[in-house]
Amino acid sequence: MYSKEQEKYYYDLSRQILKEGDLSAWLSHLPKGPEVESLMRDLEDLLRYHEWRYYVKDDPVVSDYEYDVLMKRLEALEKRYPEYASADSPTQRVGSDLLSEFPNREHLFPLLSLANSYDPADLREFDAQVKRLLNLSSGEKIAYSVEPKFDGSSLGVTYEGDRFSWAATRGDGIVGEEITANAKVIRSIPLRAAFSSKGIYRAEVRGEVLIRKDEFVKVNAEREEQGESLFANPRNAAAGSLRMKDPREVARRRLVLIAYRLGYVGNERGEEVPLPFDTHSEAVAWLTELGFRTPQQPDELKVCLGIEEAIAHCEDWERKRDAYPFEIDGMVLKVDRFDWQQRCGYTAHHPRWAMAFKFKARQATTRLVDVVFQVGRTGAITPVGKLEPVNLAGATISSVSLHNEDFIRERDLKIGDKVLLERAGDVIPYIVKALIDLRDGTERQIVFPEYCPVNDTDEPVKLVREEGEAVWRCPHCVCGQQTLRKLVFFASKDGMDIDGMGEAIVKRFFDLGWLSTFADFYRLPFDEIKRLEGFGEKSADNLRRAVEKSKTNPLYRLLQSLSIHHLGPKAAKLLAARVKDVFELATWEAERFQDIPEIGPILARKVMAYFAEEENIKVLRELEALGVNVRQTAEDLPVSERQGPLAGKTILFTGSLQQMSRKEAKSLAERAGARVLSGVSSKLDILVVGEKPGSKLRKAKELGSVQIWSEQQFLDEVNQTTP
Repeated sequence: MYSKEQEKYYYDLSRQILKEGDLSAWLSHLPKGPEVESLMRDLEDLLRYHEWRYYVKDDPVVSDYEYDVLMKRLEALEKRYPEYASADSPTQRVGSDLLSEFPNREHLFPLLSLANSYDPADLREFDAQVKRLLNLSSGEKIAYSVEPKFDGSSLGVTYEGDRFSWAATRGDGIVGEEITANAKVIRSIPLRAAFSSKGIYRAEVRGEVLIRKDEFVKVNAEREEQGESLFANPRNAAAGSLRMKDPREVARRRLVLIAYRLGYVGNERGEEVPLPFDTHSEAVAWLTELGFRTPQQPDELKVCLGIEEAIAHCEDWERKRDAYPFEIDGMVLKVDRFDWQQRCGYTAHHPRWAMAFKFKARQATTRLVDVVFQVGRTGAITPVGKLEPVNLAGATISSVSLHNEDFIRERDLKIGDKVLLERAGDVIPYIVKALIDLRDGTERQIVFPEYCPVNDTDEPVKLVREEGEAVWRCPHCVCGQQTLRKLVFFASKDGMDIDGMGEAIVKRFFDLGWLSTFADFYRLPFDEIKRLEGFGEKSADNLRRAVEKSKTNPLYRLLQSLSIHHLGPKAAKLLAARVKDVFELATWEAERFQDIPEIGPILARKVMAYFAEEENIKVLRELEALGVNVRQTAEDLPVSERQGPLAGKTILFTGSLQQMSRKEAKSLAERAGARVLSGVSSKLDILVVGEKPGSKLRKAKELGSVQIWSEQQFLDEVNQTTP
């Protein structure tokens, strides 16, 4: 797709533009005319390149914030010089109008289903049938393209004159729902692709819209926090996202289209023309060159010679499916040669030249023996199902979240039910359904509590459920359980990362009366702690050092530790990059929050409400007085704005570090202004080598341009003037 020279050019151009000053000052120095128009085209190409790096290669070279800066520059230019704006500009991905309906649209070619089987013997029979259709002898070997069967939502994407035209869901295979506005915000779908380089005017590409498994977990966690119903699995999350009314919300889901077939190609007269390739694998390789995310060859898509090699490839992928970032439920075998596909033909429902090999389902049945209720740090009441322990996908499962009252009602769950349990990849197990036909009359209704179920005081608190939410909440905690959950989170790795301050320790100190606010972590009586059972002088000193170390955390860590409803790590970083200290947020109006693209009105209201509470400001002032950092640090800034001895440098670590953890080393490097890479490449400036280094050292030496530092040399450099 991009040559090394092009990639270097776009990287250097990004750095150049990101170094420019204030946006309005930058605009004022740009004269109208060919120079501005040329710059706008450069910015369009630059943003397309970064979208390709992020969504297709999964290897970005700029941060999300830096990408947003570049996008803002182009948006500002288009607003000032609309006559130079292009229809396929990256700014056109996100529309502002809500979609009231999804009209039907007929596909240019049928999107048929596939015959499938769980048994390798059926694949051998499929191979024999293909040979009969092609009049081949039983001993001849057919080349099969074998690729993952993605478990998402099928989509047909159409281009005319090299430009993205429209997109439609699979529907019944002939007619689908047109979701063009939503498809435009999926950044792995190129808005422009050079089909004309092969003499093609109109083309329809078939692909699968997916959501990464880690993104799926985040989406469901956010929905649960917001009181919304949860998606059952990544496939439902992808399909549900495609049909959202607001394309801006679709964009936030970070959906990915993996294109796996070039189906229809035609000329300007509307006539279908032959595919300009001999094989399916060649066509997919060309789609990759055009900028689509495709099954990567030769591993994801492998051309196997003969059915036995194809079966072995399928079985290999079944073993490693959990490590793959997207959910897949099998592999698809296709006769690779297009002329042979045509000779095999189709039934009314599926092509005769393709078959899906389905992986074994990761489901199990067990009994729901009880339901208990937990309260979270935002007051959300979560029902937890207690199960008869069952082994599922290599893990023993005895508890499962039932999420909320609606989840229980929708599945008609009862205590005592036999239930179908599923665990998809790395995703948390969930109950698919109750096996109602197996009920014997002893099952009991699950009664959702009217009052806070964990409150052990004499003051009952009635639960509330806000309009539009699926979650019941305890609106004002009197028993201290929400406070305890907030304290546990504050000290956790996702919070201030106080090493050794686990949940059990926090609860113990809470019960002793030593912890009631965040500031109390920095007033702990360590002389008394060392006399507690299970402690000692050494463990107490280690804990003291961990507490002291947390005082120097960047501002974004403090923000995400405060348990402000909806404020996660990403939003915390966006806010920390824009304020001098935490107290500045108390002066912000809603509009200022919403000027940040990723922050919506709900989060803005939650943050404003938090900083409107005098008690919260009091605790923050106490933290400041106790030496906890409440100001913006270099680590809070985007890489392009950081200052320090390693500003503008890229760095990587290899081997075992003796004086610090890898996490500490990364933090030091970032504070010194460096960007930490994930692997050795021509963009690497410095490799820090610990004991027993791996292949990274050899590769860096082969490049010849990489500085090789010892661990001590790295520490000496970053400790010079690092803020």
